[in-house]
Amino acid sequence: MKKVIQHLQKTALLAGGFLFLSTGILFAQDKARQIEDLLNKYHEYGQFNGSVLVADDGEVIFSDGFGMANMEYDIPNQPDTKHRLGSITKQFTAALILQLVEQGKLELDKPISTYLPDYKGPAADVVTIHHLLTHSSGIPSYTSFPGFFQEQSRDPSSPEEFVKTFSDSTLQFTPGERFSYNNSGYFLLGHIIEEVTGKTYEQVLQENIFTPLNMNDTGYDHHETILKNRASGYEKNGGGYVNAPYLDMSLPYAGGSLYSTVEDLFKWDRALYNNEVLSEKSKKLMFTPHIASGNSHYGYGWSLDKLPIGQSRDSVPIVVHGGGINGFNTLIVRFPEEEDLVVLLNNTGGTRLNDIAMGITNILHGAEAEMPRKSLAMEVLPVFSKDGVEAGLARYKELKADDTYALNEPEMNQVGYRLLQNGKIKEAIEVFRINVEEFPDSWNTYDSLGEAYMVDGQKDKAIINYEKSIEMNPENENGKKMLAKIRTK
Repeated sequence: MKKVIQHLQKTALLAGGFLFLSTGILFAQDKARQIEDLLNKYHEYGQFNGSVLVADDGEVIFSDGFGMANMEYDIPNQPDTKHRLGSITKQFTAALILQLVEQGKLELDKPISTYLPDYKGPAADVVTIHHLLTHSSGIPSYTSFPGFFQEQSRDPSSPEEFVKTFSDSTLQFTPGERFSYNNSGYFLLGHIIEEVTGKTYEQVLQENIFTPLNMNDTGYDHHETILKNRASGYEKNGGGYVNAPYLDMSLPYAGGSLYSTVEDLFKWDRALYNNEVLSEKSKKLMFTPHIASGNSHYGYGWSLDKLPIGQSRDSVPIVVHGGGINGFNTLIVRFPEEEDLVVLLNNTGGTRLNDIAMGITNILHGAEAEMPRKSLAMEVLPVFSKDGVEAGLARYKELKADDTYALNEPEMNQVGYRLLQNGKIKEAIEVFRINVEEFPDSWNTYDSLGEAYMVDGQKDKAIINYEKSIEMNPENENGKKMLAKIRTK
């Protein structure tokens, strides 16, 4: 009898374990189905085209591709499609710097001149490695220089030569005083890595991170290299797409020149948890909220924030970074307490990856995901372009009353610039004016409207809007330069 009871107890225990395991699988399958439904809708509305991976409690529950990696040959996006990462590159640069600190080859509180004695200018002796890592150096970001994308972005340059384009720039503020996102700082970090190691930035990445972690589908992107499964970059043009403008990848460098896949970024995520890349001490430095960045904080190569869940006030801690580079925008979100992960790699330029990540986050935490709505901005573009201001305004008012459409500030801004570039100045002004009315708390809407008025020769209105933009965002250096230009004419 005793053996029978023990057998029944053991059977019940096994059955309970099997039931628990089955329930867990069903939960994961349900989450995966919801994530797929959400992404299908975003893709249907032209708001996502790329590769996705989602991990729940350290295990991949969803990995897929949507739309085309190459539209000319109808090659679909897959989990192993290689996308340009843009500024997600910065976390790898930060990791290399921390490795060199661990090896005693760098000190975080030493200035640039310690490691780059030929670097001259206001920053050389006062800006430290820490300042560069946290975007608190005060050095102007070269990507914000007027004419950079039109005049310089296609031309290759060595790190030694390119740093000269911003080394003599006046500091925008006292180093360490505040946060100001800065590609120049991470470019300098890459140059410092090369000087300290005697190797190229690319070689150090490969030897210290990619090869040890078997990240075989990740690397420094070179235009001339034949790279299997490489996604092409596109940008929206009204209801369609065009090939993204060429960018020489020597210029994003340590701030944005890597490519990878969602699968390799999962390996990177797991390696950070398992201390395969950095010691616990270095990892703590990387994920310390060193400086306030708006409503969040910045560590070393990562932003640290909290994400609200559903309709409740509950929120979960995240470490996150996005990237944007010609034809691509990207997002990686880590949930350190749950070991969840969301990776979104999109190859059709700027789209609403934050909204997608928010929806997936809700699903992972048992809340309902808000489904996307159609883009009002992209719907009105061809009307303004072909039929003029009155027809465009009428269509705008019609769609604004339709709940299936939503107005998005960056998309509307993009529409305005598309019209401006095509010589539709009056139409562009109207679109930018709508954006100001709908998003009055955004400095960028006033900046864009000011530019349209300037192109139209309406100096007084241009000055009013540029002044408003600068009042709202004192760091709007381009706005200051444009305002000065108007006043000297």
